[in-house]
Amino acid sequence: FRSFDYGIYGSLVVPLSSQIFGGSEDSTLWALFGFAVSFLIRPIGGAVLGPLGDRIGRQKVLVFTIIMISVATACIGILPTFEQVGWLAPLLLFSLRIIQGFSAGGEYAGAAVYMAEHAPDDRRGFWGSFLEFGTLLGFSMAAILVTALEFIVGPEGMEAGWWRLPFLLTLPLGLI
Repeated sequence: FRSFDYGIYGSLVVPLSSQIFGGSEDSTLWALFGFAVSFLIRPIGGAVLGPLGDRIGRQKVLVFTIIMISVATACIGILPTFEQVGWLAPLLLFSLRIIQGFSAGGEYAGAAVYMAEHAPDDRRGFWGSFLEFGTLLGFSMAAILVTALEFIVGPEGMEAGWWRLPFLLTLPLGLI
């Protein structure tokens, strides 16, 4: 699931740079830093949530991380714009990306171990490969969704607020 929300963010850097970062000369760079910040925090999430999964159960931690990612991603879809709240908009975005990165750090490792523990001994490699397949599928689905939306509403529609829809769609997907 983490790959879907990361794919959405990466595909929507242009509208995010103008809407959340004010469209200044450096806004695209700041939006890309927002993408990177979640990767920087991931090891901390793995270090905290991995041992927690050992203690209370991987399935509980996995569900928790998916809910955290879903809610944080959906909240990006309701962020106020730079025009509305100034520099609070990027700060809120960075905070949500930190939550995403923290939870993704715990999700991936926990999911890999969970799949390996529950796979039949002679099929661990096969079942474990679905984690990587899911990652590629998530990125691909995000790119397809954003591209289709841009095709339907155009660049003006994306700037007018349709960029929010893919972020909001992660909430029902995460609940499923």
